[in-house]
Amino acid sequence: MVRAAVLPAVGSPLEIADIDLPEPGPGQVRVKLAAAGVCHSDLSLTNGTMRVPVPAVLGHEGAGTVVSVGEGVTHVAPGDGVVLNWAPACGKCHACSLGEVWLCADALTGAGSVYARRSDDGSDLHPGLNVAAFAEETVVAANCVLRAPEGVPLTDAALLGCAVLTGYGAVHHSARVREGETVAVFGVGGVGLATLQAARIAGASKIIAVDVSPEKEELARRAGATDYVVASETTAREIRGLTGKQGVDVAVECVGRAVTIRTAWESTRRGGRTTVVGIGGKDQQVTFNALELFHFGRTLSGCVYGNSDPAKDLPVLAEHIRAGRLDLSALVTEHIALDGIPAAFDNMVAGKGGRALVVF
Repeated sequence: MVRAAVLPAVGSPLEIADIDLPEPGPGQVRVKLAAAGVCHSDLSLTNGTMRVPVPAVLGHEGAGTVVSVGEGVTHVAPGDGVVLNWAPACGKCHACSLGEVWLCADALTGAGSVYARRSDDGSDLHPGLNVAAFAEETVVAANCVLRAPEGVPLTDAALLGCAVLTGYGAVHHSARVREGETVAVFGVGGVGLATLQAARIAGASKIIAVDVSPEKEELARRAGATDYVVASETTAREIRGLTGKQGVDVAVECVGRAVTIRTAWESTRRGGRTTVVGIGGKDQQVTFNALELFHFGRTLSGCVYGNSDPAKDLPVLAEHIRAGRLDLSALVTEHIALDGIPAAFDNMVAGKGGRALVVF
């Protein structure tokens, strides 16, 4: 038996329960978790903004040590440190054939499987976003594990599984920030903090962090922000004032709210790029008129998982970490146990802190 955070149903509180994991079958890997990050996407699964089969064990950003492997698994072995990849590419669908593995049509098929059972009543459990990282141990498909970078502690490496890949990719793959450009980042949570660091690595000349909380300014500046704006009705005007009345070259929205997306768009210069990373609900409707689309010539694009290929990007991120350019500790504002996840969700809703990290 292992302890896990179980979502019984959408809208229900998480329950800390014992679960029974099977031994890994062919093409599967059993992993003992070292740490798991609490991501806003997990919150979105609990409230129904994103849908997966339930009951489920949530958690998709994690790292740990391989306990055992099933038949046919050769790229990892017991004792290896691994990072969990919640969106493994199938390599066969149309998106994969185009090299756009972050849009793989079959990436989340594993979430529909039954991977474990509750110990108390034997009920079936699904693996959240494929990997069920909110548990002491998990069993995943072999393509959901990547070797952890050498020289990076597993508790830090957990953040590579979502926040860092997403934030880094938003800057380097989606927006393609060039040296000397100006950048605004909306939302200073885990992904936002990673995005700020990525903008610094890209050589942005001015990096403006925007958040509703004045208390996050120190966090933002530590991550690379040169300026800090407390979100209000005048945010776009303030950002234009900080950029010679032009607006930023690139705005990255990490919140997923219509008003924030619209403000990010208005904060972008003519001909600039607005990248939306935040996951919003269907009720969040963003409107534009035809004249402004023509006049401003801006590019508005969505960004899934940082438009990243984890197998290619993890070694790049590892080099940035070893060189001191990427500080994973700057993302984490609290270390918690499994039973601290609900409070971490509450802090997200209240706009408090950066990444909460479950340490096992």
